[in-house]
Parts: sequence; structure tokens; C-alpha cells
Amino acid sequence: MTRVQPSWRSLLFVPVLSERFLSKAHTRGADAIILDLEDSILPVNKVAARAALPAAVPRAAQGGADVVVRINRPLDLAVADITASVMPGVAALMLPKVMGPEHVRLLAELVTDREAALGMPIGHTRFLALIESPAALPHLYAIAAEPRLAGMSVGGEDMATELGAIPSADSMYVFAMQGLAACRTAGILPMGSMGQLANINDLDSYRAGLKRGKALGFTTASCIHPAHVPIINEEYGASAAELDRARRLLAAFDAAAADGAGAVAFEGSMIDLPVVIRAQRLLERAESWKR
Repeated sequence: MTRVQPSWRSLLFVPVLSERFLSKAHTRGADAIILDLEDSILPVNKVAARAALPAAVPRAAQGGADVVVRINRPLDLAVADITASVMPGVAALMLPKVMGPEHVRLLAELVTDREAALGMPIGHTRFLALIESPAALPHLYAIAAEPRLAGMSVGGEDMATELGAIPSADSMYVFAMQGLAACRTAGILPMGSMGQLANINDLDSYRAGLKRGKALGFTTASCIHPAHVPIINEEYGASAAELDRARRLLAAFDAAAADGAGAVAFEGSMIDLPVVIRAQRLLERAESWKR
């Protein structure tokens, strides 16, 4: 099974039954659209939401974004969601309230059976894991290492509720960083930011949380408001100036290496292999953002 990872910066939630949001989803500039079957869909509408997926997936993808489907946690709902969601146009499933690697493996079995039934390549459908309970924290590294995982997020409203905390950068910091380390170890996307997100209209605060998240190592964030998409893309992406500097840095290092040097002065700083690796990764990710 391939471990090639997506390079998503922004993932925009869209309730699959909301024509108002779905009709414009492909114009928002998100790297991926998350068609939601979970929190935004009332229990009485779950069947209708699943039935809407075959038409919604190509509409969400028409601007070039990948499509993700967030399924429900209860197993009876998850089984039906997987049957409806696994299709060639869906790149990944978002799994809420993941408890451990056995939970992921159970869902992976169901997805494998569905892929086989549809004649799809086994492993096509990746997973994004949401860790929303303290009970799952001891299993972060094992969850992140599961073969279908493409990304993982730790924290949020549910985690804070179980901890008896107010969701904030402070209350989630330790757990978010544990998740980030697990993601980096497994080579998957570390998802999240480090801001106070209760007021979705406070764009300055939202940007500040993303800036802090990027500095800590996060690369990817999901959002519920279209106004957040360009901010995520800017903060978790790279400006033309940053990309130009990365190219010049690599050229300077290559020239030094050709002369037998392992480090070189570059624009007032010493650069060595770790700095070079970060520049290479930035340029590689940037290539995938071109549509």
C-alpha cells in the first residue's frame, strides 16, 4: 500500500445536504473539501446525506480540490457511511473520535472490502484521524502508523469537554504537540493550529493561531468558514519570496557541497543539512499546490 502523502494546507467542511454551501465549495480555493455526514447532519437526515454523496462529490471536486468525507463514529452509522462514501472520487475519509489502532483497522477492513467490490485499487481511500478523547492519547503513535493514515489532529471541543477544560491553545497545547510528534514520526500530515477559534469572525486571531501553529510544525488545518481558507493557504503555504529564498539557499548549499563544505554562510546565517531539508520540503510541497 502506498504511503505517498497529500500536501493539503486547507480543508473546508461543507454539509453535504446544504445546497447553499455545496454550490460554491469548489470556488473557495481549499485544497480539499470535506463533505460532512457527521455533526452538521441531523440523525433523521443521515440516510438522505449518504444518498446525496454520488452527486455531491464531483461538484465539490470540479475546481480541482480533493474530496474527503467525514463519517460518523457509531459503528452502525460508520458501516453505512463507508458503503456510501468509498468511491474513486473520494480521496479520504475523516474518522471522528478515533480510540486506537484497532478502531482504525476495523474501519480499514470495511474500506478494503468496499474498494474490492468496486474494483478500486486497494489503499486508494486514505484516513484522517481525529483524536478527540483523552483515552486515545496513549495510542497516538500506533494510530499514526496505520497504513491508511494521511493525517491526524488532536484536540478540539470534544477533547476539552472530556478534560473539563475550555478549548484554547493553552489547554490543547501538550496534546497537540504529542500528536504532531506522532505524525512526524509516521510521515503523515500534522493537522491543527494553536489559536482561540470560538469567534470565527476574528480573522486576526485566527491568523495568529495559524502563525503559531506553523512555527510549531503544523502543516494543515480544517475550517468551517470560507473566509478562513485563504488565510490557511497563506500561513500554511509559502509566499513567492519564501520560495525564491529556498531556491537560492539550496543553490548556495549545493555550491558549497561541491567544494567539500557541509555548511555555508547564506544571507547572514549559517546553513547546514537540517536547514536544507526544510527548504527542500517547502519546495516539494509548493509544487503540489499548483493547479
